[in-house]
Amino acid sequence: MTTMTGGEAAVAALRALDVDTVFGIVSVHNIPILDAISQTPGIELVGCRHEQGAVHAADGFARATGRLGVCVTSTGPGAANAMGGLYEASYASSPVLMLTGQVESDQYGRGRSALHQADRQLDMLRTVTKHSEHVAHHADIAGAVLAAAAEALSGRPGPAAVQIPIDLQFSRGEVGELAALPRRLETPDTGRVDAAAALLGDASRPLIIAGGGVVLAGAGRQLTAVAERLGAPVLTTVEGRGSISEDHPLSLGPNTDLAAMDPVIAGADVVLAVGTRFQQNNNIHKWLTIPGRLVHLDADAAMIGRIHPVEVGLVGDARLGLEALLASLAAPARDGAWAGDCRRIRDETVAAGREALGPDLLAIMDAMDEILPGGAIVAKDATVSAYQWGNRLLPVRRPRTAMRPVSMAIGPGVPLAVGAAVGSGRPTVVIQGDGGLMLSLGELATAVQQDLPLVVCVFNDRGYGILRFIQDMVVEGRRTGVDLATPRFAPLAEAMGMRSAEVSDPDGFTRAFAEAIAAGGPWLLDIDLTAMAPMTILPQRRPERQPEAEPVSANPAHAGEAVARAARERSEQERD
Repeated sequence: MTTMTGGEAAVAALRALDVDTVFGIVSVHNIPILDAISQTPGIELVGCRHEQGAVHAADGFARATGRLGVCVTSTGPGAANAMGGLYEASYASSPVLMLTGQVESDQYGRGRSALHQADRQLDMLRTVTKHSEHVAHHADIAGAVLAAAAEALSGRPGPAAVQIPIDLQFSRGEVGELAALPRRLETPDTGRVDAAAALLGDASRPLIIAGGGVVLAGAGRQLTAVAERLGAPVLTTVEGRGSISEDHPLSLGPNTDLAAMDPVIAGADVVLAVGTRFQQNNNIHKWLTIPGRLVHLDADAAMIGRIHPVEVGLVGDARLGLEALLASLAAPARDGAWAGDCRRIRDETVAAGREALGPDLLAIMDAMDEILPGGAIVAKDATVSAYQWGNRLLPVRRPRTAMRPVSMAIGPGVPLAVGAAVGSGRPTVVIQGDGGLMLSLGELATAVQQDLPLVVCVFNDRGYGILRFIQDMVVEGRRTGVDLATPRFAPLAEAMGMRSAEVSDPDGFTRAFAEAIAAGGPWLLDIDLTAMAPMTILPQRRPERQPEAEPVSANPAHAGEAVARAARERSEQERD
């Protein structure tokens, strides 16, 4: 047993979890925890500029490394500021642990307006976390941190939070030996695995849909092996990118939401979906259905059969489930015609997407792909450039090298990239819009202070481009709140100590981007989209094969058409 403060106990638990990096902001209600970090070899505090940014950075760290991301905030306003980051981590199934302070134990729950008092803070945190806990005794601090981390990492990952009153952080007591609790990973039922393997083995036109759960489980190698064993083409969600290299001949890219891929989905007689909950904003339940027999493997039992009818449901970790399938699968003889037909559709889809970019953005994307070293990470914010090519066309060849706001939130791009760069140490690029950057502008200073290998590419159209497009479709071109007074970002970055360049053509981008990547330090490129050939935003068309009911799209890049059509239909009904 060792005598230590509550702050030291919390940090001792983090060290037992092999945590070496914590993101956060100092406050009067977390000083003992941060002081313990400063006195503990092998663990570093990355000081962020906003609590939401700190949680996003912890999230980006987790996505890039596969490890637990940790952040520390204050109670009250600090914890409230963090809610947007926790919401995103929950949406992304990202293992993030937040330690937050709380007022003194004798003040907590008494409504006396103590500094930063938030008596219902735990209720707030529980709305966006898998697990949230209040610590009432010094002896429980380390155990609460270890238990919360285990919850964040187990099953379908997600965020967890622990709030520790400030008097307990200062108090001293005995703490015993600490060890991380084992992650709970479920292996699918053997009988169901055999049934799924038999179904897949008998298929003549198998298809695999791979989601972010494959990446989270580190199951890319197993997924690729199953695809090769079956000769099955692989569609991925945006979060599933990198689960199979997009250079692989069986990869159909992140196109699960495109009507152009409907012939592939309609033609498959058996579909294996792995690690996906079929989110509306990037998946096929928006308009498309799965007519073939569906095998669904997912860590979250609640998602099996929720969106699409399932013939065989497999509840379990993606890696363990795919390994079990591999052991049970025979090697069927197929002539490759099905995979070849799917590849032709993929190639046509990619060609149409490239054409829609226009010559300037196409040249910029190709230059980015050529210049980026292998293993570089690209973080995309919610912006037109991400929707049009960052999330779909810029190739992803390795897992954990592509990320975006899964909740479609605007603004997380830079702090996600900060965490990814801290955790990986690899070159990290942000595809960012000017509107979204304003929400996380302060984290540029974090990148400078940490001297990160980060290049922020601001695709600047002086406002919210995708919302301009949607407003033009939905309210007949009337625009509200989408045109912004935008600063010159390059001098602003320079004022923060970040090197920068202003770019207005593809050649200028190529030179500046190559210099920024070679320099290895934080850079910002302000790219003037108004000086370049415009992208063509193509609203998602409906497939020829439609289900009986047609839900409205929630994807910002596609929603305008559906909403405008519904408005027209209502107007026609009213006239009639």
